[in-house]
This record gives sequence, structure tokens and C-alpha cells, in this order.
Amino acid sequence: MVGVTTSETTTASAEEAPVVPGRRILLAAPRGYCAGVDRAVDAVEQALAHYGAPIYVRKEIVHNKYVVEALSRRGAVFVSETDQVPEGARVVFSAHGVSPAVHAQAAARHLQTIDATCPLVTKVHKQAIRFAKDDYDIILVGHAGHEEVEGTQGEAPEHIQVVNGPAEVDSVQVRDPEKVVWISQTTLSVDETMETVRRLRERFPHLSDPPGDDICYATQNRQGAVKAIAPRVDVMIVVGSGNSSNSVRLKEVALEAGAPTAHRVDYARELEASWFEDASTVGLTSGASVPEILVREVIERLGQMGFTEVEQVRTATEKIAFSLPKNLRADLKAAAGGAVPERRRRPAQDHTC
Repeated sequence: MVGVTTSETTTASAEEAPVVPGRRILLAAPRGYCAGVDRAVDAVEQALAHYGAPIYVRKEIVHNKYVVEALSRRGAVFVSETDQVPEGARVVFSAHGVSPAVHAQAAARHLQTIDATCPLVTKVHKQAIRFAKDDYDIILVGHAGHEEVEGTQGEAPEHIQVVNGPAEVDSVQVRDPEKVVWISQTTLSVDETMETVRRLRERFPHLSDPPGDDICYATQNRQGAVKAIAPRVDVMIVVGSGNSSNSVRLKEVALEAGAPTAHRVDYARELEASWFEDASTVGLTSGASVPEILVREVIERLGQMGFTEVEQVRTATEKIAFSLPKNLRADLKAAAGGAVPERRRRPAQDHTC
């Protein structure tokens, strides 16, 4: 198996297949876990270690099958709604965030909550609250039904309307065309979002922008890496679950950027040999909720097919890290005699394959 190092180019062994000159993998960097996912998964793991099982989790902590199954084996119990959590029990809110109504429901059931909402999602929630207070019509660019969108819309439902993409812009109705602002889901396609905003601005020339970029740095970085790789590959593989918005977007971005074909898989076993029959270069990336072990397994499987060279293509370096939720951090600190608890995880781009 290969070690992906700072040299950015490494070679994989493949005992089951002969070396075929030119058959290689272009491995995107950054890829995999972002700081918000890293924090949320770590919160559940540390809660399990400190408080003991069961720890209830509302919705999937992050959108990845492997992560959810692994945490379930350790004692996490995933539920759809807070009313499925026994009164007085401890529950973790997922990285995607929840609405004020969910917080109220949890309080009514005397639940001990650990809010693992990504701080970048929390930032969008605060924007919604601020603009609603100023009586703006708020256009939330995002996918209706996604947990993050439901949580954000719940901050000011009477002010917020969701627009899924450019095709829905014409149906938007506002009270005052001069008092309209847009905000967005953090995991969208950058290009599609900007096209939606462009069309919104055609209809509402006085459209206001949010303070700062709503699409998170990790989403943009992963899409940027895919754009750099896609024109150079015959096939692009995205590791990520089907309910992961950012993983689905990575496949779309790859095709838009020039990859002839692209496939999204959860596991290496889902790779089909027919996808690579005429390929000499395979691009590989993973969504922001994907642990690096799944990428390693895909590299190993591709190596068995003869793709024995691995070149890592880095377009950005990420050093952002978020501390654990405040109440969990306080409990861990108290248990450690006042010592600040250390984070036990690290970003995927610092891992080795």
C-alpha cells in the first residue's frame, strides 16, 4: 500500500496485477474530512468514551454510511427526531444543525444536548436571524429537505424561502424588491450557486450579499481540486454517500470540468472493472464526511486493476480546526482535573494512504 507523502507523488503496489506503464491515479488534495465533520465525529466518540453508551444522535452525525455504522457499533443510537430519545437522556445534534424548534423540543424532554453543529453552519444561522430581525426577505439557496436547509429555515420561517437552483428563480416572490438578501447552504456547487445568484440579481438588482462566503472553505477546496484533476483523467471516482450533498456535487463538478465519466461509491467493493477498461488515468477524491480509510481501500482496489502509480495533486492546504462543543469540552476538562482536552483526530490530507 502506498504512503501519500509531502512529495505529492507516490507509487502503489499491486501484487495481483502487472505494472502497466502510464496507468495512474491522480489523488485530489484536499479531500475527505473537513474541520466541521472532524469535530462532530470526535464529539460523538468522546461522548461515548466519557459518558458511556448509549449516546443518542439526532439524524446522521454526518452523511456517511461507514461513519454511522462504526459509531453505532460503539454504542451511538441514531434517531430521526428528538421524541425518540428517552426523557433525560443525552443527545448529540448533527453537524448539519437544527432549528430553534428542535432545541425547544429537547428542552421540553429534559434532554442533555451536545450541539455538534458545524461552526460554519452556525454562521449562516446567525445571518438568517440578523436579516430577519431587519425584516428582509431572505432567499436561501439550497436543497429543500436537506437537514442543513431545514435547520437554517427554521430560524426565521416567515422570512425565508428556499431556492433549489437557477430554474426556480423565476418563481421567487418578495414583499420589497429593494430589501432582499441571499444566503446559502454550505455544501453547494460554487458555480451553480453563483449562477443562481446571478439570475436572482437580474430579477432583484438591489439584492444584498451575505457578509462573507456561505459555501464553506472545505467544499470550495474539494471542488477546486476536482476541477484541476478532471480534465486530465479518463474516469473520476468520488468516494462518498448518496445523501452527502457535497459528495454528489463533487461528481457533478468533475463532469462539468471535463471528466469523460464519473462515479460515486461508498466502498471500494462497488468499483466495476468495466469502468476502467480503456482508462489510463483515474481521478480520485472523497467528500467532506469521508474517512481516509475508504480512500485507501479504493487505491488498493485500483492497484489490483493495474493502476500502480499514485500522484497526489494538491491545490490548497487546510489548517482549520474547531474545538469540541462547549459543554462537552467543559465536562472533559473537569474530568481531567482542569486540563484542556486534546483533539484526537486530524484532517484527512495529513493522513497517509
